[in-house]
Amino acid sequence: MVQLILVSGYPSSGKTYRSNQLVDFFESKIKAATEPHIRRLSVIRINDQTLGLPRDVYREARSEKDARAAEYSAVKRDLGRDTIVVADGLNYIKGFRYQLYCEAKAVQTPSCVVHIGTPIDKCKDINTNLLSNPDREGGYPTDIFENLVYRYEEPNGMTRWDSPLFTVPYDDSAPPCEAIWNALIGSDGELKKVKPNLATVMKPVAEPDYLYELDKITQEIVTAVITWQKDHVGEVGGQVAFGDKVVELPASPVTLPQLQRIRRQFISLNRQHNLAKPRIHGSFIEYLNTNFG
Repeated sequence: MVQLILVSGYPSSGKTYRSNQLVDFFESKIKAATEPHIRRLSVIRINDQTLGLPRDVYREARSEKDARAAEYSAVKRDLGRDTIVVADGLNYIKGFRYQLYCEAKAVQTPSCVVHIGTPIDKCKDINTNLLSNPDREGGYPTDIFENLVYRYEEPNGMTRWDSPLFTVPYDDSAPPCEAIWNALIGSDGELKKVKPNLATVMKPVAEPDYLYELDKITQEIVTAVITWQKDHVGEVGGQVAFGDKVVELPASPVTLPQLQRIRRQFISLNRQHNLAKPRIHGSFIEYLNTNFG
């Protein structure tokens, strides 16, 4: 069984330092274990450095998208048997965390989010010191740092893809490693299993028109949202009802390119999931609300 730990935080918040603490703790627990199924576990850490990604990839939308795709592919590849994956990329977009959550659940993998709770001012001081010290690696160019802080979407433990959520205050000497271990592995040494749901279980497409329905239903919802906004110009937010499901619109109008981007992501995630037709409808509305919230 594999476990996934998503580390999230502002740039220069200490994600790599905290991840190293987690890796050291997990490796020591594995080494000290007597149970064969625990001793055969290994720990893999994935971040920009292990993927060979420079910090300036976050300056342009295209290169940033490619960087997220590289992390996504690496995590998906390493979600194999007997592996603990510690992903300490920025993971600052909730939609991206949701994608990784879906991948983990599809292979019945327990997951959690570790939020590095370093205050913005402290992150800025650390980043400035890193940039001014040629003997140390790290630090983001000032414009990239400010932009990433502005766009950061803090994890919310009330959502299932961000839970269980562990927050590590800056002044704490270490993350709650034992609690994280128990959440993923179990205090009794019995590896935890996750039951996949209809939205994440992977199986061959059975219905010949599945991809057609996936494309058609999501496009109908996008069109309905755009039409509703045209009919309610000037209104802040709003709700677009689809039977018993509701799309909760954000305060700012959502553009067609934004909706189509979210739609493409959803189709890519569910291309081979073989969701029942009613499930496509509800899952896409939920996915939209996740990205809007």
